[in-house]
Amino acid sequence: MNQPLSHHLLTMAYQNAWANHRLAKAWRQLSAQELIAARVSFFPSICATLNHILTCDWFYVDALEREMRGDDPHPECRVFFKEDEPCLIASDLVREQAHVDRRLIAYCEQLRDASLGKIVTIARDTPQHDSRLRLLSHLFEHQLHHRGQVHAMLSGTSVKPPQLDEFFCAGESHLRAEDFAELGWTEALIWGA
Repeated sequence: MNQPLSHHLLTMAYQNAWANHRLAKAWRQLSAQELIAARVSFFPSICATLNHILTCDWFYVDALEREMRGDDPHPECRVFFKEDEPCLIASDLVREQAHVDRRLIAYCEQLRDASLGKIVTIARDTPQHDSRLRLLSHLFEHQLHHRGQVHAMLSGTSVKPPQLDEFFCAGESHLRAEDFAELGWTEALIWGA
């Protein structure tokens, strides 16, 4: 089946939300102290890394949504980074990440191949201009990169890191069925009939 590139980006948005959901089921087993405990990674703790993923998602999804609505770029890009760790309570972090994940899915649902070259402006000190395709590709890579760090940090705890690579293959649908049920998704929703 030949799917448009825009559909692949939508599947990546779903994969992102699924991986965050599955990873959260693991890290939520940790105590509050374990979440903030110093660990070896780019950010000093699991909590700090998860918050970085969240704040960067807020930043990029806001820019994408503003461009799609025709709004001006956010006048102060640092608003999303006022606090390094805006969510110190696990339930808040899970809720906020799930919300921005749903926003990203909704954004990608509206995409069409012909519009992937549209330019998105990110209001940095020196404004950044990139196509929707490049910005989304960057965002997905950013999420994968830092989620991998959380996955690795879990290895230093009593919680086994979950498999995060069972999303795309048709023959592995049974391995994600429980998560899909929890998320209210079906294979047909994501992949089509």
